Amino acid sequence: MIAHPGDEIIVRGHQVGEHERKGQVIEAHGDGDGPPFLVRWDEDGHESLYFPGSDAFVKHLTRPD
Repeated sequence: MIAHPGDEIIVRGHQVGEHERKGQVIEAHGDGDGPPFLVRWDEDGHESLYFPGSDAFVKHLTRPD
């Protein structure tokens, strides 16, 4: 998975009725813009280092430099 600052991380809910989590990628810390990602989560604005699982995908909102 590759993400750039400004892209959106979306994590699908695990149970019926559970909402998706969304956040903005602040930084990519892995090789070649890979994980882990520093993400600012939409629901409360906190930032955390995120290692995406199979339930996550990137919505590319920016173009790489």
